[in-house]
Order: sequence, then C-alpha cells, then structure tokens
Amino acid sequence: MVKAAFGAGCFWGVESAFRQVKGVTDAAVGYMGGNLANPTYEDVCTDRTGHAEVVQLDYDPAVVTYEELLRVFFDLHDPTTLNRQGPDYGKQYRSVIFFYDADQEHAALKMIRDLDQSGRFPRKIVTQVAPAPQFWRAEEYHQRYFEKHGIAACGTH
Repeated sequence: MVKAAFGAGCFWGVESAFRQVKGVTDAAVGYMGGNLANPTYEDVCTDRTGHAEVVQLDYDPAVVTYEELLRVFFDLHDPTTLNRQGPDYGKQYRSVIFFYDADQEHAALKMIRDLDQSGRFPRKIVTQVAPAPQFWRAEEYHQRYFEKHGIAACGTH
C-alpha cells in the first residue's frame, strides 16, 4: 500500500468520496501542515495552528493510480479559492496536496499545470503542494462521520 494526503475543505466529505474509490484501502481524517503537536479539532478551528483538515489514504497502486486520485481530488472542490471551500473559510480549509515522494510531487505539479492550461477553471489554481509532514489523526467522532450519521454529503444534514 502507498500513502497519499489531500486537503480540500471539510474533511468529512473528502474522506467519504475517497472511500468510494476502488483501490483505496483506508482513509482517515486528520490534520497536517501546522506548528502544534497533536492538535485537536478545537485547536485547528482557531486558524492559528497552520494545520489543514486532510484525509490520509492508503491505496493500492495496482488498482488505482496516483493520477486518478488527483483527478478525484480536483473534482471534489474548487482549487481556485484560497483558504475557503463553500461556507468554510480559514487556512484549515485550504486546498493542499501533501506528497510522500518525488513522483507524487511531480504528478501533482504536472496536473496543476495541465489544468491551468486547459482553462477548466476560470481562475488560476491555488492548491498548495508540499512535502507530507506529520499526520495527526483527528478525534474518533470525525472518522467516517457521514457513515456514522447517515449523511450523503456536506450540507445535507
């Protein structure tokens, strides 16, 4: 299995979407990219820790490619809005790809370049691409949130 990590706004919906992808064997929500060890949801919500809400995936590259995961990521959110997705705003909701190796970094940068050149989005993509720092697993009540609460998507509860 290989790891991938993406931040695309509220992590509940991102986790739910990636769990539907064939080849994704596990997904956990958590926090990455900040300056506080072992942050809580309340810490991250202050918008002072620098963390992003993310989903860390384990996936089988024989079943799903990293490029396919990137396509899912870019379909899930608006990568042209800085630190905001829908009604959620703050650095914790930023569009971010945390890469685990040079191949993931190159694939992410290439996809951003290709999408910008394609004109698919009306504005330039602002997705951050950065080396994967420590992943801090979110509190258990956030894991599989939609599944636990019978919610289909963000804004449907």
